Order: sequence, then structure tokens, then C-alpha cells
Amino acid sequence: MLDYAAYADHDATALAALVREGSTTAEELLAAARARAAEVNPRINAIVHDVEPPVPSGPEPEGGRPFAGVPFLLKDLNQRLAGVPTSGGSRALAGHPAAETAAVVQRWIEAGLVIFGKTNSPEFGAKGVTEPHVFGATRNPWDLAHTPGGSSGGSAAAVAAGIVPCAAASDGGGSIRIPASACGLFGLKTSRGLLPHGPEFGESIGGTSTDGVVSRSVRDSAAMLDVLAGPTPESPFLAAPGPAEGYAAEVGRDPGRLRVAVSWHSSVNPDPHPEAKAAVHHAAELLAAAGHEVVELDAAPVDDAQLAEDFLTTWFVNCAVAVDQARQLTGAGEDDFEPDTRVMAALGRATAATDYVRATENRHTHVRRLAALHAEHDLLLTPTTATPPPRIGAFDQPPLVQLAQKALLTARVGGLLRFTPLVDQMISENLGWVPYTQLANLTGRPAMSVPLHWTPEGLPMGVQLVGRLGSEGMLLRLAAQLEDAAPWFDRRPPL
Repeated sequence: MLDYAAYADHDATALAALVREGSTTAEELLAAARARAAEVNPRINAIVHDVEPPVPSGPEPEGGRPFAGVPFLLKDLNQRLAGVPTSGGSRALAGHPAAETAAVVQRWIEAGLVIFGKTNSPEFGAKGVTEPHVFGATRNPWDLAHTPGGSSGGSAAAVAAGIVPCAAASDGGGSIRIPASACGLFGLKTSRGLLPHGPEFGESIGGTSTDGVVSRSVRDSAAMLDVLAGPTPESPFLAAPGPAEGYAAEVGRDPGRLRVAVSWHSSVNPDPHPEAKAAVHHAAELLAAAGHEVVELDAAPVDDAQLAEDFLTTWFVNCAVAVDQARQLTGAGEDDFEPDTRVMAALGRATAATDYVRATENRHTHVRRLAALHAEHDLLLTPTTATPPPRIGAFDQPPLVQLAQKALLTARVGGLLRFTPLVDQMISENLGWVPYTQLANLTGRPAMSVPLHWTPEGLPMGVQLVGRLGSEGMLLRLAAQLEDAAPWFDRRPPL
């Protein structure tokens, strides 16, 4: 019988090896995961749905099932499992079962992962914290008074708390990297189009969003990428091929001497927390010690104020569509959605088509500016977040603000919210602590958060590295090098 201490000492790759060699069984691993969940989930609120583990339906692949027997959790946002509700953190969808299984979920099943639950997410993934009204806030295992970030906060909290060694996540504006940073984990957002969205969606949020995992080891994320990468018949285009031997084989290989540009400049948050700068300084020192060239920039590499405006314009419109689709699907009323979601949807409905197209077309400008940086530097290094993880409830709107918003929404003049300082305040507060991550989403470039720094109070703060299109292999090689230089796997929260 595998006890919990032994379970927690292994990553997913190692647990799968134990199952293959007969040292343990899938049943023992699932029992360990469920026992840990029963112990800690009441305190962190990471898992919001229990799931009866589905079984693979296809023939066993030629190379076997790489993660056979390893416990796993899905994110309760878009990662549909047929017959199981996918709420997206919304009361409107909490009881609505999915009609079909998402492509990435099916690939996880066929890889042998034992899916036994779904993790908490903010409503429609629209915030960098995980505090949906329908399920309540998820708490950071490193300090229960603080957020684990979002929108994959439930998954990150579950991994950090030792329920599973890695868990499903997704990223439309930083939602893999932000919670990875807040919970002391590794998180990689891949290049646009590398992973499928089918069969229901061809591209999520206009191609800015992708699925993935948060993990405790670089090799787990690399091996998971081998499981997920590649198109389906529904994919809108063919992504560039990955490394010939697969992504897992990149771990441990020499990344070579890289030229890294460093910046923490942001118009959205001109004064990041000293710990954000300390995290970057520490990462820069590790990179220089490994022989890489580190160059500090004197300004942000792109117009990040315009990028934030473009990001929010498209986000609000997509939020409006998500609300309308949920209402059509379930017959939900306006009160079945959170007030902030209703505000964002109202802003989306009030956005002119020309403004939406302009925001989408502006992505090319951001791509060109980032490409100019990558013409001279292999990677861009920034903080992942501008502040340590905020306290639970830090972004709750004051009662008077809530009343004003409700009055405008009830009067069906929600579009007027565009011209009030209330929304500007909401935007600055919600993006102010996470101004760095949207760049990779809008440009479609890969980016990772690496857990290299903890504050004096014991809260993790990662650093972000953004690469060229298709540079996942290089990112994984460098991440593994940093993992060797400053190991984080054995750092555990006091939970």
C-alpha cells in the first residue's frame, strides 16, 4: 500500500512508472489522492465536482498509455466530459451536463489519467482570482487568506496542496501562469494552435486561449504536452511540428547560450511590488550564472496600455457571447450571473463592431513589436504578476459601487458603464496585479511561469519567460535547467 508521503514524493511521470513496474496500482493511487482531497479540500475549496473516472475507449497506443493510473483533475471551464456538468464557475450552468467530451479531455483519458474531479474557476474564467459566487473562493495552500490566482486557481491549489501532482488548466489571459506563480508551480502556455479545442470549438476567444496543465515538475508538463499536441479534424489550421523526439526528450538537454531581455515596465502598473522585482532579479542572476546573456530593457517591449485595451475589448465581447449562450442553453435569467459578469457582458454588447475588429487587428501590431524584440533576444523575462497573491475578497466591489452597477443594468443602460470611473477602477484593480501575461495570449506566443521566488511571508511569486512562436522546446530546456539550479519540487505549503 502506497502511503501519502510516498505518493507526494513522486511527480506524475514517476507515479506512472510505479504503476508500470507493479510497485503500486491505479486503485492505490486514486485512494491516496481522494484521501488527501478529503483532508485538505474543505480548507482550500479546490475541487467542486466529484467525477466517476472514465475509461479509455480506443485501442492502446503503440507506446502505451504514458500516464496510466495517475490521478488527475479537470478544470471546470470548457474542459467538457460527456454527461458531467461543466459550470464555468456559473450558477447558470452548474447543473447542465456536457453533451460531448472535449478533444483534450479525451486525450487525457486515452493517456491513462484517472479523472476523479473538476476544479474551481471564476465565472467564465473572467478574473485572475478564483472566487465564484456559486462555489465560493478557492484559497491558496501557502496562506489560506490569499488567492491561488485564476482562472485555473482550483487546479493550482489542488496541485500545491498535494492532491494530484499535476492538473488540467487553461489560459486565455494568463490563467495557467498566474495561478502557477501564486502557488509555486510550473505552468506553460503553448503557441497558438498547437493544442486542439474541438470538437465544439475551433478556437477559443479568437485563438488567444489554450489548454494545458499546472505541475510540480517540468518533465510532467513536457510529457503532458506530448499527450495533447497536434490537430484534430476540426482544427482550423495546422500548427508547426514540435521536436522530432517529442517534448519530454527536451528536458535535460542543454538550451545553449540564450540572450534574455528583462523588463518589469508596465503602463498598467507603473510601480510593481518590490517582491516582483526581486523575483526577476533572482531569475536574472540564475540565468547569468548558467552562462546566458541578460540584458535589461529601459521600457516595455510593446505598447502595453493599448494591448490591455485591446485585450479587454475582445474579452468583454466574448463575455457577452458566453452569457447569451448560457441563457439560450439553460433558460437562465440575468440574476443567475454574477454582477461583475453582467457588467462585462453589458460592456461587450455596447462595443461597436468596428472597435472589436480594430482590437483584433491590433494584435498584429503587438506581434510585430514582440517579433522585433525576438529578432535580437531569444526570450523576454518579466514578473509573472506585479504583486504577491492578493487576499481573498480584495477585488470585491464596495456596496455603493454594486448598487450603482445594478441600477444601470436594471435600467438596461449598461452601456453607460463605459463612461463611468467605476469600470476603470474595476479594470485597473483586476489587471493591475497581472499586467504581464496578456501579451503572450494576444500574440499567440508561448510563455511559461517558473517558480523561483518566495516572499519573506512565504508566498510564491513566479517569473515569466516569453519565447518566439513554436519555441516550446527551448522553453522546456531552459525551465529544466532552472529547476536544477533552484529546485522547487520539495517545497511544500504548511497545509
